[in-house]
Amino acid sequence: MDNQRNIVLALVLTAVLLFGWEYGMSWFYPDADRADTPTEQVAQAAGNAGAGAKPTRDGGLQGAELVAEKRDLESALAGGERVAIAAPAISGSINPVGARIDDLTLNRHTETAEDDSGPVRLFSPAGTPAQGFAQFGWVGEGVTTPGADTVWQASGGPLAPDTPVVLSWDNGEGQLFTVTLSVDENYMISAEQAVSNTGEGPVVVRPYAFLNRTSHTASIDTWIVHSGPIGEFGGAVAFGNNYEDVAEGGTITPEGRAGWLGFTDIYWLSTIIAEKGSAPEASFRALGNDIYRADLIYQPVTVPAGQKFTRTTRLFAGAKESAVLSAYEDAGVTLFGRTIDWGWFEIIEKPLLWLLKQLFGLAGNFGVAIILLTVIVRGAMFPIAQKQFSSMAAMRAIQPKMKALQERYKDDKQKQQQEIMALYKKEGVNPLAGCLPIFLQIPIFFALYKVLQLAIEMRHQPFALWIEDLSAPDPLHFLNLFGLLPWDVPSFLAIGPLALLLGITMFLQFKLNPSAMDPIQQQMFMIMPWVLMFVMAPFAAGLLLYWNTSNLLTIAQQWYLYSKHPQLKEQAIKDKADKERAAARDKG
Repeated sequence: MDNQRNIVLALVLTAVLLFGWEYGMSWFYPDADRADTPTEQVAQAAGNAGAGAKPTRDGGLQGAELVAEKRDLESALAGGERVAIAAPAISGSINPVGARIDDLTLNRHTETAEDDSGPVRLFSPAGTPAQGFAQFGWVGEGVTTPGADTVWQASGGPLAPDTPVVLSWDNGEGQLFTVTLSVDENYMISAEQAVSNTGEGPVVVRPYAFLNRTSHTASIDTWIVHSGPIGEFGGAVAFGNNYEDVAEGGTITPEGRAGWLGFTDIYWLSTIIAEKGSAPEASFRALGNDIYRADLIYQPVTVPAGQKFTRTTRLFAGAKESAVLSAYEDAGVTLFGRTIDWGWFEIIEKPLLWLLKQLFGLAGNFGVAIILLTVIVRGAMFPIAQKQFSSMAAMRAIQPKMKALQERYKDDKQKQQQEIMALYKKEGVNPLAGCLPIFLQIPIFFALYKVLQLAIEMRHQPFALWIEDLSAPDPLHFLNLFGLLPWDVPSFLAIGPLALLLGITMFLQFKLNPSAMDPIQQQMFMIMPWVLMFVMAPFAAGLLLYWNTSNLLTIAQQWYLYSKHPQLKEQAIKDKADKERAAARDKG
């Protein structure tokens, strides 16, 4: 009766886990709370991004906002004398009103897996649903400085690696302000801000730069992958705050000298990088209506009459391509490679990513590269697993002697422990040897899992047959007959072939390991593969491909090692039978 009650309880808890998963995800990772904070003199931001859907793994607008964005973009980009951006990695335009870079797309990455879907849009003008832009300017004391509505005079362009653009504005009081923009082959724009003082006396100015964006386009922020404010402060990268934290606090000022700050998504990044040797003030602000800002404002500088002062700030606006980020770090941007949220196992993850890219270059198919990488990692771990099984076999072999010692010294635990340790030494057995391989494998397989979570190289990569995007969930679902029925399957019921194979392979792993368990444990282990099948079904197809490959290799490994150590399987079967007989006697 107790066993039946426990089994029913286990089934109820399983159902809660299964059907509460999607609700739990929406509870822990909701849209950022709204907060209204007055803007200050370091530039003004206008517009409302409108009501949006919950963040997705990749980020971007959802539903009706996509239509509104297309309509609003046409209107926002039609007016004014915009200056084109025509660089190898980025395209768009510069808005001379406010000296804003507010129209930016990424040439190397498409919005969807379709080649004709157009490039990823990173920046959009204020007031559009996908609002996001960078702005450069000054505040001052006793001097008129350009503002958010200032119309700058533009010369040069289009902005390309060999053609800079100069924005200039004369305040009519003897001060000429200029912003000279240049761009490299990738995603870095340099903004040289200069003040030429031809007036009769000195002036005090403070150059600034800021990033403005809506959280509606943000990717989901999870415990494993950060999305939201990011920056380098005092020689460390800060991942601690998300949009909700900024909304609650109004303004967050991280401790330590700021090297760079901005906003990150799982694949995209926009940051402003302070000039070396400067000591700017830096903060993150919530402006209300789900609009956020990263501010960088330099210390006041006195510009004497007849003198010129220049300050250079860089803007990175692009994709988190590991090789590009590392190159910028090597060129002097402190810890820039850490904008990818590697976590604790970076020392393992980076070599795995390098190997994955090499395999992709050789195979020409990212799915095949994932399979090959999993095979290589499993192969490298095989000697450790073999050592584990050998240790288990040695421990199993001395079990009769251990039981005899335990029975002989059952009333003297200290003597019993001494004799058992002497037995280990005599037989050359290390009881920890069976556990150590597990601890060695955990960080490696977690690192491989995280590499597949973070690798932008997997985004929109096809594999075979129906899998056209390894970074998206399996598109085929049994419950709508693989798309034949006009029904959008809820994510927690979206079981496709990859998820089903995952459940089957996990179940086979359990069946192949005839360990001695009580009936409740057996019931739980029989249920868990199918629970995890539902839980993991919404994950990216590339991750499911990795898990399935790993499971199949584990099954093959277990079969081989049990064939080499038959005493383990025989003893496990015997222990299992003994427990079943004991349970039957208890019932009788």
